[in-house]
Amino acid sequence: MSAPQISIVAPLYNERETFPLLVARLNALMDTSPLSIEVVLIDDGSRDNTAQLMQQVALTDARYHCIFLSRNYGHQIALTAGMATARGTEALFVIDGDLQDPPELLPQFYEKYKQGYDVVYAVRKKRKEGFLKKTAYFLFYRFMKSISYVDIPLDSGDFSLISRRVADVLNKMPEESRFIRGMRTWIGFKQVGVEYERDARAAGEAKYTFKMLRKLAYNGIFNFSEFPIKFVTQLGVASIGIAVIYFIQTLIKKYVFNDVPEGFTAMIFLLILFSGVQLIALGLIGEYVLRIFFQTKGRPLYVVREVICEQERQLDRNFLIPDEQKNAV
Repeated sequence: MSAPQISIVAPLYNERETFPLLVARLNALMDTSPLSIEVVLIDDGSRDNTAQLMQQVALTDARYHCIFLSRNYGHQIALTAGMATARGTEALFVIDGDLQDPPELLPQFYEKYKQGYDVVYAVRKKRKEGFLKKTAYFLFYRFMKSISYVDIPLDSGDFSLISRRVADVLNKMPEESRFIRGMRTWIGFKQVGVEYERDARAAGEAKYTFKMLRKLAYNGIFNFSEFPIKFVTQLGVASIGIAVIYFIQTLIKKYVFNDVPEGFTAMIFLLILFSGVQLIALGLIGEYVLRIFFQTKGRPLYVVREVICEQERQLDRNFLIPDEQKNAV
């Protein structure tokens, strides 16, 4: 089977409700498209029967290539595994498996690609989510843009079409704490945005919890901004300034008004001020140290349990740990 022109990459985690709808819409797209397309589905350690549903479709339709990770690694790592496996010779089309990213936009994105753009990213002009979540996204993207040293587009996520050469560069980037939309921007080449209305989930509940969103935000801030470490310096300078002003105020009260503050008020103020500054500084530095710690371990980003490709189930030995390799022989 020759390599397809386009690979559609979709990570899945507990998506049994949306899976039949996803497959139906992908099949309709592939059946009507003049392009040669494969679909790469990644099971990110689902706890429902998503993996079984993926097996069924992969064993009956050679256009589907399924990867099953050994546990839940998170959306960004699952997406990384899919991009590393995708064979599309022209481009990769990255979508979410919950159908909030409509696969039917592929022709529109591909047209931009044919015009010479290496990255065609989606810009959410409207999203059907709760007020608090929409507000949080709105504020984060603008905060991120104001502090980042790369020009990350506003209101754009991972939903995009990337050329083969951009995908190859992404696959060579080994960072453990991944923020793919930032990495995609950092690579460069010609990039353009396409506006769309982000749909509500087709079924089921959102899998991105507040904790996961916070981790993603941290990865974006600490990986693509110098703001945190510079903030510590600015905070230190500000605290010294406050202390100097307080000291001058005390001298004036003593020598001009003969009134020196008594008791523990001054001591408590200074203690809280400098202790707070030091704890904030240690916390921010700790975030960088933690990322260095995980990166220097040199572990693989993920472990693949099983791969189904071209109607054959086979073990991907490239990512098996030694004990699993022995058991597989």
